[in-house]
Amino acid sequence: MKFGKEFTPQMVPEWHEAYMDYNFLKSLLKDILRHKSKPKPHHHHPAGPHVLPRKLDLYRAFSGLIHTPRHAPAGARTPTSPDLEAPPLPIVIHSSSQTTDEKHETMFLMAGEEGGEYELVYFKRLDDEFNKVVRFYKGKVAEVVREAEELNKQMDAFIAFRIKVEKPEGWFDRAAEITRLTEDVDASTAALSASTPVGARAASRKVHMEVIDEGPSSHGGRSSSDEESVRRETELTSMKTDTDESHKKPRKSRARPAPLEVLDRVKFHNHLETPRSTIKGFLNVPKQYELKFSRENLKKVEGKLKVAFVEFYHKLRLLKSYSYLNMLAFSKIMKKYDKITERSASKAYLKMVDSSFLGSSEDVARLMERVEATFIKHFSNSNRSKGMSLLRPKAKRERHRVTFSTGFFAGCTTALIVALILIIRARHIVEQHGSDQYMETMFPLYSLFLFVVLHIVMYAVNIYFWRRCRVNYSFIFGYQKGTELGYIQVFQLAFGIAVLGLISILCNLDMEMDPKTHDYKAITELLPLMVVLVLVAVLFCPFNVVYKSSRYFFLTCLFHCVCAPLYKVTLPDFFLADQLTSQVQALRSLEFYICYYAWGDYKLRETSCKRNDVFTTFSFIVAVVPYTWRLLQCLRRLYEEKDAMQGYNGLKYFATIVAVCMRTAYSIDKGLGWRITAVTFSAIAAVVCMYWDLVIDWGLLQRRSRNRWLRDKLLVPQNSVYYVAIVLNILLRFAWLQTVLNFKLPFLHRQTMTTIVASLEIIRRGIWNFFRLENEHLNNVGKYRAFKSVPVPFNYDEGDDKDE
Repeated sequence: MKFGKEFTPQMVPEWHEAYMDYNFLKSLLKDILRHKSKPKPHHHHPAGPHVLPRKLDLYRAFSGLIHTPRHAPAGARTPTSPDLEAPPLPIVIHSSSQTTDEKHETMFLMAGEEGGEYELVYFKRLDDEFNKVVRFYKGKVAEVVREAEELNKQMDAFIAFRIKVEKPEGWFDRAAEITRLTEDVDASTAALSASTPVGARAASRKVHMEVIDEGPSSHGGRSSSDEESVRRETELTSMKTDTDESHKKPRKSRARPAPLEVLDRVKFHNHLETPRSTIKGFLNVPKQYELKFSRENLKKVEGKLKVAFVEFYHKLRLLKSYSYLNMLAFSKIMKKYDKITERSASKAYLKMVDSSFLGSSEDVARLMERVEATFIKHFSNSNRSKGMSLLRPKAKRERHRVTFSTGFFAGCTTALIVALILIIRARHIVEQHGSDQYMETMFPLYSLFLFVVLHIVMYAVNIYFWRRCRVNYSFIFGYQKGTELGYIQVFQLAFGIAVLGLISILCNLDMEMDPKTHDYKAITELLPLMVVLVLVAVLFCPFNVVYKSSRYFFLTCLFHCVCAPLYKVTLPDFFLADQLTSQVQALRSLEFYICYYAWGDYKLRETSCKRNDVFTTFSFIVAVVPYTWRLLQCLRRLYEEKDAMQGYNGLKYFATIVAVCMRTAYSIDKGLGWRITAVTFSAIAAVVCMYWDLVIDWGLLQRRSRNRWLRDKLLVPQNSVYYVAIVLNILLRFAWLQTVLNFKLPFLHRQTMTTIVASLEIIRRGIWNFFRLENEHLNNVGKYRAFKSVPVPFNYDEGDDKDE
C-alpha cells in the first residue's frame, strides 16, 4: 500500500489540519515530473547533419563542470578520486532560533535551470508545512509539560492524604517498610530500564526522583532517623521535565514542602456534579472544601487521579505518534523528490528535520517514562503488567459471534416480517370483524417496538458513516475508551428487539385465531407487556451482560435529562434529549400501556383510556416533556455560559412546546379555532427549527463559502448529499401537517398513518444526527480539541503559590 493511503488513517482526526499535507506536496512533485517528461525541442548544429552530436558530459568534463551520474559505470572515476570534486548541494537550509518561534527556510540554488521554478515552489511549500508542524508540536509539548507540573502537585497532595488516612499517628514497622521500599526501588528501576526507548537510553538521561517527607513523629516533630526512613519510603517520580541542554534556563532552587504540610494548602475540588451541590451553588450556600480524611474519600481521590494519568498518558502517546508520522512523511516526500529530480537533497533536509525540535526533543519520551513509573508504583501496586494494561488499553477486536448473531437476528427479522404479511393475507385478518378494535388497542402497543428499533437502526447507520468519514464520535460523546459500540453491535441490539416484538405479534395473532388457545385470552393480551418488561429488565440489569457499560452510560444521560437543570449540561445529555423529542409517539405508547393494563379491561380488549380526562391531560404532559427538558438544559447553559445563543435556543423549544400543545388540543377538539391556532404556531415553530437545524446545528447555508450555500469544510466528498439532506429536512419538518389537515387514505387506518408520520420524524432525526456530529467534529478540529478534560481531586491555594 502506498504511504499516502496509510498516512491519513493513522492521523489524530482533530489534528488533521496540523499534519504535513502529504498529498499537496505530492501534487507539486507531479508538476515537476510532468515538466521533466515534456519533449525537448531539437537543436540544429551548424556543422551539418553529418556531424555527430557531442555529449553534454564531455563539455562539462573539459570545462571543469564536473557532473557525476547517479549510477557510475564500472571502472569510472568516482567523487572519491583526488582529481574529482563532490557535486554541489542543491539546497541550503537556514534555521532561525532567535525567537521562541523556530523557523526553517530552504534556499534552492538551482532555480536558474530549466524547470527550476517548479522546484522553488516545492521547497517553499515544504518549508511552510514543516514550520507548521514544528509550531504545533512545540505548542502541544508546552501544554503537556504544564499539565505534568499540575499532576505532580496533585500527586504530592495524594500521597500526603494517603499517609494521613492510613497512618494517622505516623507509626509503622520501620524494618518491614525499608524492606518493602528496597523492593519497590528495584522494581521501579527495572521498569524504567525496560520502558526507556532506545534513543533515550543512548542519550543517557537520568530520571530524577524527588525526595518527599511522609509523616510526623509521635512527638509532633520529625527526628532525623524518621525523616530518613520516610524519605526512603515514598520516592515520588518527578513529573517535571527539563528542556534540551541548549534551551536550559537557570531556575531558582526552592525546597518543596513536605507532604503533610501540603495538606494545609489544598482543598477538595468541587465540580458541581450533583443536584444537591447545584442547588447549594445557586442559593450561594457556603461550600465545604475542607479535607475529610476517610477511606471513602481516599478511594475517590485515587480513582480521579488514575483517570487523569490514563488520559494524560494517552495525550503523550498521540503526541509521540504525531512526531513519528510527520518525520516519516518528510522522509518519504524527500526521497520521492530525489527520485524524480535525480538530485541529492534529502540527506541535508532530513538532517535538519532530525536536529529540529520535532526530531530532537525528548520531553514526550521522558514524560512517558515517568508517567509509567509513577502509575505502576502508586496505582497498580508495582505490578507492571497490570499498570501498562491500564495505561495502554488494547484495541477492541470484533468478535465473530457478534457478527454471526447480528446476521442471524437480521435473517430472523426478515423471515418473521414475511411470515406476518403472509398470515395477514392468508387469513384475511384485515377484513374480519374486530380488526378495527385491534388497530385501536393492540397496534399502539406494538408500534412502540417499531419506533425503538427504527431509532436504533438509524443510530447504527450513523455510526457506520461516521467511521467512514472519520468523525471521532466516541470522543465527542465521551465514551470510556474501548467501550463504545460499533455499528455491528448496535444492529445486533436492533434486530434482537425486532425479533422479540415480531414473535410476540405472531403469537398473539395465532393464539387469537386458534380455537384451542381461545381460553388463554389473558395470556394472549399480555404478550406485548411481557416483552416490554423483559426489555426494561435487561436495560436495568446490574450484571455485566448485554453491553453493561453502554447501558449504564445511557441511563446516566437519561437521568441527567430527567433531572434537568440540576446537572451540568454536556453534549451526550442534550443529544439524548434531542432524540427523545423525536420519540413523542413512543412516549404516548408507553402512556397507553399503563392505562390499558392498569385501568382497561385488556382481557376483552376494551378500554376507555381515550375518553378519560386524566389520560387526556397526560397526553399533553407526555408530549411536551422532552421539549421541556431541552428548554431547561438551555436555561442552565445560559446561566453558566452567559451565551445568548442558548437563550434563543430555549425560545425555539418554547415555541415547539406551544405548537405541540395546540396540535394535541386540536386532535381532541376538532374545532376551526383550534385548527387555525395549531397551524399558525406549528408553522412558526417549524420555520424556526428548520433554520436552526441548517444554519446552527449543521453549519450550512453560508453565503461566502467556497462550497455554494454549504460550508468550507465538508467530510462527505459529494456535495449533492448535503443538498438532498437539506431538502429532506425541510420536507420532513412539515410532516406534522398530516395531523392538522387529516390526510386520509382509504387503504390506511388512522393509527397506521400516525405511525408512519412518527417514523418519518425518527428518520429525519437520524439524518440530523449525522450532520450535527459532523459539524461538532469540525469545530473540534478547528480548535484542535482531541482530549477530554479530566477533573483533578485537589485545588491548590494559588495565593500560597504566588508567595513562593
